Amino acid sequence: MKLYYSPGACSLADHIVLEWIGEPYTTQRVSRDERAGADFKQRINPAGAVPVLEQDGWLLTQNSAILNYLADTFPQAKLGGDGTPKGRAEVNRWLAFVNSDVHPAFKPLFGSTAYLEDAATIEKTKDAARKTLRALFERADAQLSGREWIAGERSIADPYLFVTLRWAKGQNVDLAGLDNLAAFFARMEADAAVRKVLADETA
Repeated sequence: MKLYYSPGACSLADHIVLEWIGEPYTTQRVSRDERAGADFKQRINPAGAVPVLEQDGWLLTQNSAILNYLADTFPQAKLGGDGTPKGRAEVNRWLAFVNSDVHPAFKPLFGSTAYLEDAATIEKTKDAARKTLRALFERADAQLSGREWIAGERSIADPYLFVTLRWAKGQNVDLAGLDNLAAFFARMEADAAVRKVLADETA
């Protein structure tokens, strides 16, 4: 297996999951310029995005698809729930929450409203995004009450939530008072596999 990733991107979640699984894999770092280039778009992903997982010539895109594929391919890692339909649904509920609600809410903070070409208006979109994200993270914090992991047991949803918390800290999203999230973030940062992946991506 080979993971195409970019430092700081949501591909960090897949990288952590691969490390948790413990099976052999390789990585290829891809810069923003490389992702935008014709070669990457033609050979790897027409969307010019990461993550991409390559296995035996097959290329899989879309973060949630890759994470679910890894959970299903390596059930011994127990990252897809407790083995019941309800347990898997809980994992996918919170994976969808991060992928479909939290992640897109960052778009104004990552420049999606720059086309407005008015600094004050652009800043308003960023402030609105921060308020939206605060509300979403309050929901995640409530879910983590009495739990170590967002779906109850450690799963493919946790590294993705961790990624978005890293983004939130870098974009001045208000996380004050969200003690359950703070404990979750500290737990992830203390994880040996997470530390290795972060070191590898910043090397």
